[in-house]
Amino acid sequence: VQLQASGGGLVQPGGSLTLSCTGSGFTLESYVIGWFRQGPGEARDGVSCINVRDGSTYYGNSAKGRFTISRDNAKNTVYLQMNSLKPEDTAVYYCATPCPLYYSTYDYVGQGTQVTVSS
Repeated sequence: VQLQASGGGLVQPGGSLTLSCTGSGFTLESYVIGWFRQGPGEARDGVSCINVRDGSTYYGNSAKGRFTISRDNAKNTVYLQMNSLKPEDTAVYYCATPCPLYYSTYDYVGQGTQVTVSS
């Protein structure tokens, strides 16, 4: 039973990137799945969450207006579409449950995927 995060990479400022979080060994539909990030020397920052069953979404201040969280229940996958990326978005991004906007300990956490925003 695990979450697998993928999709990170190097992108220029103003660019876009989509992260994926796939459940293995369990169905995401029973959970609220979210993303948090941690930059070098920085505190953990809750980014966004989605109730996979009904599609309700929640965003932290750093994500509002630029990031969109969504899910594909058939693929057992949650996505984080990130637009207008800034250098300060550089971090390792993790998917987790319960929602990282409201919790700091998790039942499941993915392995993290590096996002680097740089010219």
